[in-house]
Amino acid sequence: MPARPALAAAPDDDVGRAPFRPSANLAGLQPSATIAVAERAAALRAAGRDVIDLGAGQPDFDTPAFIRQAAAEAVERGATRYTATAGILPLRQAIAADATALAGGRHAFDAEQVVVSNGSKQSLFNAAFTLFGTGDEVLVPTPGWTSYQDIVRLARATPVDVPGDPAHGFKVDPDRLRAAAGPRTRGLVLNSPCNPTGAVYAPDELRAVLDLAVERGWWVLSDEIYRRITYERPAASALTVAGDASRLVVVNGIAKAYAMTGWRIGWAVAPAPLAAAMTAFQSHATYNAAAVSQHAALAALTRTAEADAAVAEMVAAFRARRDAALALLAERPDVPVLRPDGAFYLFLNVAGWAPDAPDAGTRFATRLLDEHDVAVVPGAAFGTPTWIRLSYAAPLPRVVEGVRRVLTLAAAGAA
Repeated sequence: MPARPALAAAPDDDVGRAPFRPSANLAGLQPSATIAVAERAAALRAAGRDVIDLGAGQPDFDTPAFIRQAAAEAVERGATRYTATAGILPLRQAIAADATALAGGRHAFDAEQVVVSNGSKQSLFNAAFTLFGTGDEVLVPTPGWTSYQDIVRLARATPVDVPGDPAHGFKVDPDRLRAAAGPRTRGLVLNSPCNPTGAVYAPDELRAVLDLAVERGWWVLSDEIYRRITYERPAASALTVAGDASRLVVVNGIAKAYAMTGWRIGWAVAPAPLAAAMTAFQSHATYNAAAVSQHAALAALTRTAEADAAVAEMVAAFRARRDAALALLAERPDVPVLRPDGAFYLFLNVAGWAPDAPDAGTRFATRLLDEHDVAVVPGAAFGTPTWIRLSYAAPLPRVVEGVRRVLTLAAAGAA
């Protein structure tokens, strides 16, 4: 075999002096705004300040004991080695069975259509990177989770914001999607229950969007990571209402519903050819998700009685926090809030606090942390700069006190 040519050396006077320049792969990439808030809050706590962190996007509960025990037992049985790239077979079978049950028998899924990854974020990235590329446009409802646009950009495609209807929880409908679409539109991202609004698409709303996607030949990435966290009524899965699942990718994981953010297990259910392509891509990127975490996820999905009880307990606590916060906010109609039907976020409009500021949410969030020791995420992170997102994934007294401080700052105005 001929030797590979050596890399050309830089001229002596340039060695060690050339500044770092990111490659074109990172063009337009921005750090995660939600992670930035969490890091700033952590730094202030380390400096001795008692910061109320209402910016967190993760449950504040411990992983249920039966899941932790299952993980420990799996380690003792030797679950410490590489697994198949797409995940251990029993876990993929459990995910496929759940997907088939959600589809009500209209669509049947098997393990070959499931790819287990290092969290649902990687599942979304795998799907976008495999499906889209240069010249493609992907519709992204706004406000929406901060990473959607950057995931699309990393795939060399172009995200197209689709502003939702504020009167209906910022949800999008077929008319709004048609208005934003163009000849290069290749896909659509959906999220229900939604981050940051907590809005939940009704089955007929979801069906109408999916029918339009089928009509236009779009791929749909349905992010359902919060599907089990709802209050008044269950959230429909795209699998439940889709008449045609041939261009549907459903992404979920264990992070939110089971308080397992650090275990890093997500998955995608997709048509078999796409699942195979995502598996091939993942084999060169990260290979398999952590073996012990996969066994923990298997316990969460198969020991249903214990899992359902744990999820119900957490959702009840979230609902109590939501209701307490909404009761306080009801006293201040000058700070409009969307009533969340799912997830664990409140989305507040603080435009009235600084009427002349197009970035009122960012200014409000900065002042709230600097002067009142409460961390929230500015709405600019989600494409809505006059709003803020407040997470109630914190103990009830902290949520109540944090909301009181929000209202104190709102009453003082921006002056």
